[in-house]
Amino acid sequence: MSRAFVKEGDGALDPLPDLPQSPHPNHVTPRGLAALQSRLHALQTTLAALKSRTDRLDKLPEAAAERDIRYIEARLRTAILRNPATLPLTEAAFGLCITVADEDGTETRYEITGEDEADARLNRITPQSPLARALLGAQIGDEVIWRKPSGASPLTIVKIAHADP
Repeated sequence: MSRAFVKEGDGALDPLPDLPQSPHPNHVTPRGLAALQSRLHALQTTLAALKSRTDRLDKLPEAAAERDIRYIEARLRTAILRNPATLPLTEAAFGLCITVADEDGTETRYEITGEDEADARLNRITPQSPLARALLGAQIGDEVIWRKPSGASPLTIVKIAHADP
C-alpha cells in the first residue's frame, strides 16, 4: 500500500472546530456573568488536570476542553452586562420575572435571561423566544398573545418582579 496519502503526525490533535456563537446580542445578568466566569474557571481547572495526566494517549478530552474554553472566552468578551436590579417594575424587561395567568387562571412565573442562562426547567427564557417577545414591554394587567406551534395562547400579566439573585 502506498503511504502517499497517510498523514504522519506528531500525535497531537488538530483543534476541534469552534462551537457556533449566537448572532444575537449577548446580554447577560450579573448572575449569568458570574456563571460564565465560574464555568470558565472550572474548564481551565479540568484542562490543567487533563494535561497533568501521566497517560495522555487520548488527547480528545483536552481538545474538547480547549474548544469549550474558547467558546466561553468569546461569550465573556461579547457579554453586555444588564443589571435588572436598577429597572423599575412597570413593564416586562430583560432580567425581570414576569408572572402570567393563562385562560384557566393558572399562574406561571418566567424570567427573561441571557442565552447562556436560559433554562426551561427553571422557566428562564431568552429575549429571542416567542414568549419573551410577547412579554417584553407589557405592563401589569396587559394581555399578550404567546404564539406557539400548537396555536396562540392569551396570557395576562399578573406581576413583574426582580429575580432572585
